Amino acid sequence: MPTKTTDGKAGAKKTAAKAAAGSKPNALQKPLQPSKELAAIVGSNPLPRGEVVSKMWDYIKKNNLQNPENKREILADDKLQPIFGKPKVTMFEMNKHLAQHLK
Repeated sequence: MPTKTTDGKAGAKKTAAKAAAGSKPNALQKPLQPSKELAAIVGSNPLPRGEVVSKMWDYIKKNNLQNPENKREILADDKLQPIFGKPKVTMFEMNKHLAQHLK
């Protein structure tokens, strides 16, 4: 009879291992091809959506592109302007714009 754990981690580990073993990747794990505008920031190789968002945040923080008065706003520089299509977007809008540049 299997032993029960009080922390619930054993079940979570089994579920994660099962998912990694051979099931289809979910929408966040499926590699997508970035457009040439987005490739200027994240690279030209296909990447999972989650990794694209992570690289975007790395770029935004490295170049100090968050509005200091409202950290939820991202100020577009010359590389972000073609992706966003406007001078600033909220962090929530960013994913909508990124989706248009991933196939």
